[in-house]
Amino acid sequence: MTRPSLFSLTLSLPLLIWQLAFFAVPLLFLIAISFWTVRNFQMMPDLNFGNWERILTRGTFWDAYARTALLATASAVLTSAIAFPAAYAISFKLSERVKQWVIFVLIIPFFTSYLVRIYALQVFLSDGGIINAALGMLGVGPFGMLNTTFGTLVGMVTLCLPLVILLQVFSLNFVNRDFVEAAHNLRCGRLRTVFSVIVPSARVGLVIAALFAFILSFGDFVSPLYLGGGNPPTLSILITDITKSGQQWPRAAVVALMMIGTLLTVAFAAITYAHKERGK
Repeated sequence: MTRPSLFSLTLSLPLLIWQLAFFAVPLLFLIAISFWTVRNFQMMPDLNFGNWERILTRGTFWDAYARTALLATASAVLTSAIAFPAAYAISFKLSERVKQWVIFVLIIPFFTSYLVRIYALQVFLSDGGIINAALGMLGVGPFGMLNTTFGTLVGMVTLCLPLVILLQVFSLNFVNRDFVEAAHNLRCGRLRTVFSVIVPSARVGLVIAALFAFILSFGDFVSPLYLGGGNPPTLSILITDITKSGQQWPRAAVVALMMIGTLLTVAFAAITYAHKERGK
């Protein structure tokens, strides 16, 4: 077993410092304040398990938890399903020059604020918005899309879709084209080739893309509030409601730690599945 050199350890030192400064230390501080007590609207250092008991025994928390998990799962599934045909076409059907321009176009949404895009979606989804106006010309509608679960999912998919397409494209680019040609030579149809050859070969990238969609949606605050109406709340909205109620930052820290624990568990399970060998 080769030992890491001093040079490689030196190069990895900035990453270690970054992780300690911006992840490990804030996480430890968050764990600490979850046991503090609030007196006269001020946090006092303490070892009080009452915050955990109060949050974890409330049906409001578990309702918000289930709602957030379901929304994030639905967003990850929908985004992955919508993104895959686009990523497949970009990776397998377009020339390299056109592919570069399409990837550039997919990056453009990240140049604008997510909040601005959500405000723009309100114009489309409102009862008197662009979509209902177009449907009215066809003699149907209006349909209530704003301040609904549908509106929340639209916002989440809008947030995740460009990133998921990019990740899927990068994953599909590494699929061995010889395997695809071999499948065609064995008289496999296009659909069977996609699900029997391409998807298994790109499984790691596809799972990671879906994982990013889940993570972004699980912690999303903007879409549930401005497109979903904020009621009933998700976990991110619940945190703001708790902090506004008597400056209860320790209880909000409990909710945040439950979110972090969930995301770490889902990420570990997804990465384990992505790297799991077929047939095992």
